[in-house]
Amino acid sequence: MVETQLRARDIRDLRVLEAMRVVARHLFIPEDMRRHAYNDEPLPIGEGQTISQPYIVAYMTQILELQPHHNVLEVGTGSGYQTAILAEMVESVCSVEILPDLTNRARKVLAGLEYGNIRFRTGDGAMGWDEFAPYDGIIVTAAPGTIPETLQEQLREGGRMILPVGVTFQDLVLVTRGRRKFNRKTLIPVRFVPLIRSS
Repeated sequence: MVETQLRARDIRDLRVLEAMRVVARHLFIPEDMRRHAYNDEPLPIGEGQTISQPYIVAYMTQILELQPHHNVLEVGTGSGYQTAILAEMVESVCSVEILPDLTNRARKVLAGLEYGNIRFRTGDGAMGWDEFAPYDGIIVTAAPGTIPETLQEQLREGGRMILPVGVTFQDLVLVTRGRRKFNRKTLIPVRFVPLIRSS
């Protein structure tokens, strides 16, 4: 997977490649789907949600330009796979998931892998997690219609946020926080599940 799907498609960050090599994707997928675990495709994980294809996980992670001392917010814990990739690379990960069953399932898998640098919260991810802000990086793994202002405000100056944005059509957008303004750059077209908001 790492050689044919990632390195061959211009994933160059050695720390991303190593994290993708170390974290076993099949552990985060329902047993009846595990034969497809290392295909470059999204897979259903229940609750109407999916685990992203490995290339997109690697691409989004690479865009964040993570360093070992970083504090990262993940919006959409999902299966916990992206959470594990982040936990391999940074000092602390705060992960927010609105669906309690997914939070509990991911927490169980990640506890079994003995990660000690992850905090979990069940709630509306578009509101972020202000208690542990500011963040060096924010990754959003479901698509809002527009960029949530609250998430932008939780970025550290110089911090980077990557997220899919759109409804019918979606693009990955990189948001960087400068001294006086936020800069936005549209990257590639994607297709993610919608970001669920609390009512």
